[in-house]
Amino acid sequence: MIRNSGAFSLLGMSKSRACTFGAVLLIWLCCSSLLVAAQEGITDPVEVKALQDIRDSLIDINKNLSNWRRGDPCTSNWTGVLCFNTTKEDAYLHVRELQLLNMNLSGTLSPSLGLLSYMEILDFMWNSITGSIPPEIGNIKSLKLLLLNGNQLTGPLPEKLGYLPILDRIQIDQNHISGPIPKSFAYLNSTKHFHMNNNSISGQIPAELSRLPNLVHFLLDNNNLSGTLPPDLYKLPKLLILQLDNNQFDGSTIPPSYGNMTQLLKLSLRNCSLRGPMPDLSRIPNLGYLDLSFNQLAGPIPPNKLSENMTTIDLSNNTLNGTIPAYFSDLPRLQLLSIANNSLSGSVPSTIWQTRTNGNEGLDLHFENNRLSNISGSTSLPQNVTLWLQGNPACSNSSIVKFCGSQNDDVNNQSSIESNVTCPPQSCPPPYEYFQTSPISCFCAAPLIFEYRLKSPGFTNFIPYRVAFQDYLTSGLELHLYQLDLASAIWEKGPRLKMQLKLFPVYVNENSSHTFNDSEVRRIISMFTGWNIPDSELYGPYELLYINLLDPYRNVLFVTPQKSKISTGALVGIVLGAIAGAVTLSAVVSLLIVRKRSRDYLAISKRRRVSKASLKIEGVKYFTYAEMALATNNFNSSSQVGQGGYGKVYKGFLADGRAVAIKRAEEASFQGEREFLTEIELLSRVHHRNLVSLIGFCDEGGEQMLVYEFMSNGTLKDHLSAKAKEPLSFVTRLGIALASAKGILYLHREADPPIFHRDVKASNILLDSKYNAKVADFGLSKLAPVPNIEGDVPGHISTVVKGTPGYLDPEYFLTHKLTDKSDVYSLGVVFLELLTGMQPISHGKNIVREVNIAYQTGMIFSIVDGRMGSYPSDCVDKFLTLAMKCCNDETDERPSMIDVVWELESIWHMMPESDNKTTDTMSTDIGMEMTSPSACSLLKNPCVSSEISSSDLVSGVAPTITPR
Repeated sequence: MIRNSGAFSLLGMSKSRACTFGAVLLIWLCCSSLLVAAQEGITDPVEVKALQDIRDSLIDINKNLSNWRRGDPCTSNWTGVLCFNTTKEDAYLHVRELQLLNMNLSGTLSPSLGLLSYMEILDFMWNSITGSIPPEIGNIKSLKLLLLNGNQLTGPLPEKLGYLPILDRIQIDQNHISGPIPKSFAYLNSTKHFHMNNNSISGQIPAELSRLPNLVHFLLDNNNLSGTLPPDLYKLPKLLILQLDNNQFDGSTIPPSYGNMTQLLKLSLRNCSLRGPMPDLSRIPNLGYLDLSFNQLAGPIPPNKLSENMTTIDLSNNTLNGTIPAYFSDLPRLQLLSIANNSLSGSVPSTIWQTRTNGNEGLDLHFENNRLSNISGSTSLPQNVTLWLQGNPACSNSSIVKFCGSQNDDVNNQSSIESNVTCPPQSCPPPYEYFQTSPISCFCAAPLIFEYRLKSPGFTNFIPYRVAFQDYLTSGLELHLYQLDLASAIWEKGPRLKMQLKLFPVYVNENSSHTFNDSEVRRIISMFTGWNIPDSELYGPYELLYINLLDPYRNVLFVTPQKSKISTGALVGIVLGAIAGAVTLSAVVSLLIVRKRSRDYLAISKRRRVSKASLKIEGVKYFTYAEMALATNNFNSSSQVGQGGYGKVYKGFLADGRAVAIKRAEEASFQGEREFLTEIELLSRVHHRNLVSLIGFCDEGGEQMLVYEFMSNGTLKDHLSAKAKEPLSFVTRLGIALASAKGILYLHREADPPIFHRDVKASNILLDSKYNAKVADFGLSKLAPVPNIEGDVPGHISTVVKGTPGYLDPEYFLTHKLTDKSDVYSLGVVFLELLTGMQPISHGKNIVREVNIAYQTGMIFSIVDGRMGSYPSDCVDKFLTLAMKCCNDETDERPSMIDVVWELESIWHMMPESDNKTTDTMSTDIGMEMTSPSACSLLKNPCVSSEISSSDLVSGVAPTITPR
């Protein structure tokens, strides 16, 4: 909220002083900019020389670095060189990132890398660089990401790398690094990720590494490590993944202390020459992936239950004995259980597959080559469960022999993921392709294509996690779910999961842009290359393999601007001219700024004074902060009943005992002030049984609160959620639709002046104890157009687009022209939610498009929400037809709100008498005091005629219905 201090400090100046201040500031900015632009070599000369040395040590057969011989590295945008936007204290620009991913570079790394002393990201991933890692990299104290994986580097790890104070990630995997892990790495106190797998690192894992306070991923698989496993690794407080497969630990046992790694999610020690008993890991609460296969572990499997998060248990190829533990039957997320090639005996408990609640999530059971004698219980397997028993005595039983055949090793190697959408056969012109996940229709667009790999996923079967993964990735990239097309997912050795991701630009309709803009391309790529996508416990660490920039984007990242020479005389003239112009311009601008701020402030102050005075007359009470605190038990969290973009909503009790809903602004602001006053002004003069009533407000001490009547049944959105305890019947849904439409119609036709709501959605429709619906939240509302001087009423308001994705009128979104039909569209989406139970946008699917597809294919009743029980099919059909008309892309094709109410009244009277009798109370309460309706058959579609005035529809006067 804006107060008369701080933000308006210029108001205390005289106009002349303000103008002088503005002029001086603008002159300084102009001159500084011109003088800086006039310099020719503004990158630190030491770093320029270092980059030249780096270039000379590399072999660049594709000439990706050809522009490294022209101009200045920072101002000429050398390929892969990203600089800070401003100079440092030495007045030079400095290199922030060296991004040379997958450029087919060979040669060696220059020691001059150590001279890039401000660098934060060093990325040479997926090239063919040889030689050793220069120790001089240890001089870059600002380094956060060291990314050298996927090359042919040799030699030992430099000791000096252990003294990088803020290094977050060291990735040297898939090279030929040899020698031991330096003990100095124990000083990498900021490092979260050690990715050193697939090298030739030897020696013992230093016990000193157990001091690392932030280590999350410790990947050292496929090396030549030896010695014993350090027992003290359990002290790593944040370790989530310990992956040491395919090393030679000389017959070491697995330390029992590993059972105390309470944060661990994945433990993979496959083929490590380990002996002794299997440790008790039951005290690790979130362990989801366990692979101890191909060792020499002996003794029984510990009987204590493992975490219910287990997706993968691989104990195969050991010498384990005893019986199969009973708790294997109580692991609901299990995808793979392999105990093959051991010495286990006894029965196979059929409860392992019989207790599964979700048969769609596949389960592979590998019990081959043990001493198992039979199956206890049913031998009938649910869908997607496979059982392998060959090599066991049980295979002599004729009822079990069906599980004793050979197996297909590629059961889980899904190589592609098919889209649910089929586009027309005609192709898009290259490099464009069909945007098959667009929310409305197939669309030609140019995607950004990424090769991406999960390095250590916490599951064996990706299919059940596919949708959740897409949601995780698009959320991390700050994109809509529908913008991601997961083109393929292939399991590779590791196991690792390689994917091809296609990202498409935001799609609204056929006039949308077919490409991302340059800044968005840079932002998305930086999210990947800077590892700015939040880590996921389930999906584990990822790596970027390749970025395929199609023609529209090929020059986005590194474009060399054309520079022109300018003489000193001309430069002086420009500077002097700029100074003269700046003096005049700054005086005018400063005066305008001061005047505008004065007007804004005075307007707000006046509005607030007028509001408090006038609204009080209209019966809207002004509450103090103390009254609000008392009503909510000092805003105790137990009083909170909701939260939105505006802030939190509390249930409170006034001094007279009335229950109220108190909406408290999260943070006062100029924008919030406007919405706050808008809602007070509008609600103070609109009164209708289907609009939430404003009781009062509080505007005190930086707090903004609105006090409404309390609606005990919450929002319509809550009741349409899959988590709703009691689903709504069709007649209740129809009543909610009619009541909501009446509230909007009142705003459009009877309010003075009329109002466009602008944010109609399921969460803004509230329900009282009898499920009577009322429209709420007028913070974004706009007054409808008023007649101009000729007496004509404009058809729209031109305004900034605001509202909620999924409910937005497409034409309003494109043209910024708000009309009453914009509310009709939004309400139509709510109708579709009522009918289907679907969300407006979910998993890349748009409700309007999905319903249209179902309607065109004759499958409309397949998407009707089955939770609402039986319903008259003809009534649902008419309701659906109305909803689809409301959601027409063309504004002129939509019905008016009076037509919507008219049609809903007609459907209400079509309802069978038995249904209406159960809702007499509700009908009366929402303003439909009807006589006994004419019953209609569930199979017929009767037509009715009626004479209904707009005032009747708004007020709720019973219309006269004459069956025809």
